Amino acid sequence: MMTKNVNAEIIAVGTELLLGQIANTNAQWLSQQMAAHGINVHFHTVVGDNRSRVEETFKNAQKRSDIIVVTGGLGPTEDDLTREAFQSISHLEMTEHVPSMKKIEAFFQNRGLQMTANNRRQARVFKGATVFDNNVGMAPGMMVSYKGRTWIFLPGVPREMKQMFNDHVGAILDKRVGGGTVIKSKVLRFIGIGESRLAYELDDLIRTQRNPTIAPLAQKDGVVIRLTVKEHSISQADMLLEQTKQHILARVGSFYYGTDDETLERKIVSLLKNQNKRIAAAESLTGGGFYQRLTSVPGASQVCLGGIVCYDPEVKTNIVGVSPLTIQSKGTISRECAAEMAVNVCRIMHADIGISFTGIAGTDSVEGKPPGTVYIGICNKEGDKRIEHCTFSGDRETVRQQSVIKGLEMLFNWIKS
Repeated sequence: MMTKNVNAEIIAVGTELLLGQIANTNAQWLSQQMAAHGINVHFHTVVGDNRSRVEETFKNAQKRSDIIVVTGGLGPTEDDLTREAFQSISHLEMTEHVPSMKKIEAFFQNRGLQMTANNRRQARVFKGATVFDNNVGMAPGMMVSYKGRTWIFLPGVPREMKQMFNDHVGAILDKRVGGGTVIKSKVLRFIGIGESRLAYELDDLIRTQRNPTIAPLAQKDGVVIRLTVKEHSISQADMLLEQTKQHILARVGSFYYGTDDETLERKIVSLLKNQNKRIAAAESLTGGGFYQRLTSVPGASQVCLGGIVCYDPEVKTNIVGVSPLTIQSKGTISRECAAEMAVNVCRIMHADIGISFTGIAGTDSVEGKPPGTVYIGICNKEGDKRIEHCTFSGDRETVRQQSVIKGLEMLFNWIKS
């Protein structure tokens, strides 16, 4: 019987992961499941379909982890090397698992297909292993003990892996760990505050953290704080997470917009729906990127009336209604132009809120303004407005993305008050 303090690692086998052809979502999901069973995951490793590298990866895992979960490499082809690599380091005998082989044969027979000889590879398991039936695929999984370590082999196909874990692995882990420990995490999301400022405001909480732990992390859409707690029950873990969350929000709650997977655009759409307000946009340098973020949210059509992409000055004047005098005297990249764009698109679309973007995302100065100069305007149908002058750095796409995020921040703060 293992102690409750169990450390694990997850190894994903597959060159397609290293090439970026598919994302390693298996490791993320497995980490969440392991945490729910009170198991610490200390390492994620991805290794390609190369036998010597897979063997070396397995050797390292054997030295440092109590439980090793391996996904992928259990298929019928020559590049499915997981079983062979583990046999090389463990010298455990392999045998054909008869029930799995019958299932594979039946699969081909029922479809009138001829089974090739290499499909027999999928039924190979280590002698004495606990075999996991694959209820949504063909290759079985298995668990084997080797020199005090527990090795769990699962298919790489996410649907098969998740089903097998839920059907077999979770209950086994509870028994081996002894139960009674839960690891839970909560992510708090903030916008309009930098990582260093957030850490400064929470300095004493971070320095004295014990359980939950508090970890600020910068992301492209703001800053997040990851809270992680280890407790004896889900209810106790939830209580500690909520208490810590409230302590944090008492300090920096004005910058907070959501929890866990909640996005800023989802929050905005939800707030607009609750307030029965609709929005329109006039976008120059962002080229529709802001409106694309909003309309990616299911149900956004209830609050998004439409947007106008207006790069050319004539489009700004003839379609959006910016005064030619404003463009002549102040330029298209100006506070005044951004204000007229926001006010006029709000009026044209019969919206409750109008928002505008104008600026320079390229590498050359325009109208005497340096690259990265951006003006964002926001107004309501009552005539209240706010214009922000921003200076962003980076390449063209980075400036455009930063402009969109700033616009989302402005809109969120506008409608939440």
